[in-house]
Amino acid sequence: MDVTRPAASPDRDGGRPAAGRTTPPAATADVVPAVPPPAAARTDVDTERLGRLLGDPGLAWFVDRVRQRMVRGRPLTGSVTLSDPDEAQRHATDRLLGRAPRSSGSLSIRLATVDEILRRSRVSPDGLAAAVVALTGPVVPHAETRNREERAWNEAYAPLGILDGELARWAERIRSDGLVRRLARTPEAAGSLVEAAVRALRALPASPPTSRATFAARNLSGAHALDDGTPLATLVLSGIRCLTGFPDGSGAQWRRKAWASARLLKDDLSSTVLTLNLRGTPPLDWMADAGEPAVLTLRSLTGRAPVASVPTAGTVHICENPAVLSAAADTLGPACPPMVCLQGQPSTAALTLLRDLSTRGTRLLYHGDFDWGGVRIAAALARSVPWRPWRYTAADYRAAVTAAVEAPNLTGPPAATPWDPALAVALAECSVRVEEETVLDDLLTDLGRGSAEAHFASAAGADPTGTEPLASSPLSSWES
Repeated sequence: MDVTRPAASPDRDGGRPAAGRTTPPAATADVVPAVPPPAAARTDVDTERLGRLLGDPGLAWFVDRVRQRMVRGRPLTGSVTLSDPDEAQRHATDRLLGRAPRSSGSLSIRLATVDEILRRSRVSPDGLAAAVVALTGPVVPHAETRNREERAWNEAYAPLGILDGELARWAERIRSDGLVRRLARTPEAAGSLVEAAVRALRALPASPPTSRATFAARNLSGAHALDDGTPLATLVLSGIRCLTGFPDGSGAQWRRKAWASARLLKDDLSSTVLTLNLRGTPPLDWMADAGEPAVLTLRSLTGRAPVASVPTAGTVHICENPAVLSAAADTLGPACPPMVCLQGQPSTAALTLLRDLSTRGTRLLYHGDFDWGGVRIAAALARSVPWRPWRYTAADYRAAVTAAVEAPNLTGPPAATPWDPALAVALAECSVRVEEETVLDDLLTDLGRGSAEAHFASAAGADPTGTEPLASSPLSSWES
């Protein structure tokens, strides 16, 4: 072959351009025909000769560079350069191009030169692209791979299409936010993950409340399918937050509460509710006769022999803080009307008990701290059961502020008070926090008279706040 050394063109694959190049006498163009589709690749390649020509380990870098261009859909034009070749690579390149050995400098190979060698020698009548396919296997361009993967991901997301309401909006979000892709990594894994998550979410909220393990055993692949840290648990918990409106957060305690918002519990013993003078079973009757508080588990409220409720015509007072219930037990003992204490955000056990009481016709009266956190708890309770305020209105708050000594300042973002919109206004104006313990004497006075309802009904037929008749007033929209 004739060897010429015209000025080299810039290399498109990186590295310095070659000092010279080899061109067969008949080479008149620097363009290699487009990559043949794998299905149409010629089979008349002389594989034995091709192996000797391009199969040398010293040319593996060249074949790999060509294949990468084909995968990316780039034309096989220009040159490829190796900036720091070893002796084996130099020898294989010189032998391929039929040129004198070189001992220094980079290696540069024009693709059109190799293509012409392959065609003229009949080693690969279709040229370089067909030779690379014969050496390394079919080449699937990135664009085709991406399209195939995208179709696979769309199929993995298909089960989301049956969701509606709030979950339909969640489905749209996780299609775009990458959560499923991060959890599953591949469309194949994502398909089973999404299908299981949809199956779980369609069965929520659980009724009656149950443990996560029991729910998973009944609805998924096994009792441990929703264990913390598993991809399925992460995805289902994301859907639960959308389904129940549970706020953002982090940590183990937040996760337990988020699961509980869909009535899925760590177990049926961990969720409890503090009560006083409820009756219905021998143990409860015994505690009520002694005027001592009792702790009820979710199991005792939903098991095969659930705790019976107070009489349907009765009234139950609900407080936020254990100190109120403890003081009522100390002061009134067995004479205290039935009470339930939320101890902060209502637990699943508390909600289960209060729903049962409400269903049986029990009137629920609620009091909590006068602060933004307290009114949020009250509003959360109102979304599950109807209740009426027990000294928990704007008038009661203003009176408590007047009587309070060195009350702490109110902090945190404001919240709505749908049972008395004026309360939120009063809280913002006075900006003082009044805890339940501050008005404990007033609460105990109401309880000592039998119940707040009885006290105010005998005085003026009004509710415990003095704002409306209790016995005859219909439920407001927020209570229903």
